[in-house]
Amino acid sequence: MQISKKLYFISLLVASLLGGLMALGFSKLFSKSGYATITGQDEQLNNLQQILKNPQFKVPDGVNFLIASDLTKKAVVHIRISYKKGKAKKLNTDEEYMEELFRQFHGENPKYKMPQLSSGSGVIISADGYIVTNNHVVDNASDIEVVLEDKRSFKAQLIGKDASTDLALLKIEAQELPFIKYAKADEVKVGEWVLAVGNPFDLTSTVTAGIVSAKGRNINLLQDNQGDGNYAIESFIQTDAAVNPGNSGGALVNLKGELVGINTAIASQTGTYSGYSFAIPVDIVKKVTEDLLKYGQVQRGVLGVQIGDIDANIAAQLGLKEVKGVYLVGVAENGSAYKAGLREGDIVIKINNRAINTSAELQATIAMYRPGDVLSIVYIRDKKEATASVTLLSREGSTEIVKNTNNLKSTTKVLGALLGNVSEEELKKLGITHGVKVVEANEGKMREAGIRKGFIITHFGEIPVGDVGDITKIMKNNKRIIVIEGIYPNGDKAYYAIGQ
Repeated sequence: MQISKKLYFISLLVASLLGGLMALGFSKLFSKSGYATITGQDEQLNNLQQILKNPQFKVPDGVNFLIASDLTKKAVVHIRISYKKGKAKKLNTDEEYMEELFRQFHGENPKYKMPQLSSGSGVIISADGYIVTNNHVVDNASDIEVVLEDKRSFKAQLIGKDASTDLALLKIEAQELPFIKYAKADEVKVGEWVLAVGNPFDLTSTVTAGIVSAKGRNINLLQDNQGDGNYAIESFIQTDAAVNPGNSGGALVNLKGELVGINTAIASQTGTYSGYSFAIPVDIVKKVTEDLLKYGQVQRGVLGVQIGDIDANIAAQLGLKEVKGVYLVGVAENGSAYKAGLREGDIVIKINNRAINTSAELQATIAMYRPGDVLSIVYIRDKKEATASVTLLSREGSTEIVKNTNNLKSTTKVLGALLGNVSEEELKKLGITHGVKVVEANEGKMREAGIRKGFIITHFGEIPVGDVGDITKIMKNNKRIIVIEGIYPNGDKAYYAIGQ
């Protein structure tokens, strides 16, 4: 029994030695064959642990997203939309495809019937409450609610919207809000890190990271107000930062926390993220929001041309040394380009010193300017370069700036109340032609007289008023008791007497 035990232990020892020798042999064999060994992985892990323990170690620039995330999360809002019943429309095949892409991206599916509620994201761009988002997020909305990261909720005013760029501008009555600064569009580079900040699937304040995959993408997604697509501006930033339904209207920022673009669409056959997303570049965002705020509508100059991209085959046919520029397929008579001497067959290669190599780049560059602006356009004709000075015209063939006063929502504080202009829709609904709305009835004489939020002042001191400026002028010339006449949103008319 003892001998058998000794033999048993000896056999175990021999087996262990043989196993070790075989393992060593196989390790060398696989190392020579190019396979990584467990020992090698352990060494790498030990080296990494030593690096991390070193107090001098710092995460390299371009890898740490903490600063950008902290700077931007509080300035990205959750937008909740409600619709009136009967807003659904019958869509044709193309419209169904477009609507499906848009609505899936921010949490809707209108294929059969538009839902009564939906949501998206928005970006605060000023401390006093201006917010930019996508037009398709707020289109047809009856009520717009904005929820901040700190859970405060505000009813938002729609300042204006532009279908051809899919942008909209909102306003909430709040002060000292965190906001995101604009990046310089020309400094946005393919390959740089970016963060997408938004509210996918109603998961608020979500941050994802990726890189700029491409610029100037035209994915044939937008249609202009008139439905023919000729004036739609598409020059998207493509990124692989993960976005999903609810991200629409949210921020795409660089590692400095600056706004690079507004997240707008995803490339997906399922309605959820599968690789790429697209954002409206910051230069277009800035131009459109400035126009909506200042003029009530976007001021757009047009060249009056039909354009096409140049590939290697076309370049060879035209005898071009380089494959560059945009080909003028047609030039409308009496348009901006025609009046400046440009003709069909010319190849535009630069606009105001910016290189132009795609149709999307040309459209996006022109979209930065207004009617009346003068552009320097470098083009090729008969293999020779020439320069034309082009004065941009509007669609109507004019250089005039047109204001839409119904969309101008400037607010002024009068007698303790915050007053703003009334939208055309509200005027029509109440059957009135003019008025000024009480946006907020704060402490002051109007509130003391009984005036409540939402009241629309139609007459101030028996004088009809059409905007906030009318009231301030009347007050300067009137020092006695003033009778205020108006109407509430439910149709109730009211009269108030206020002493200055």
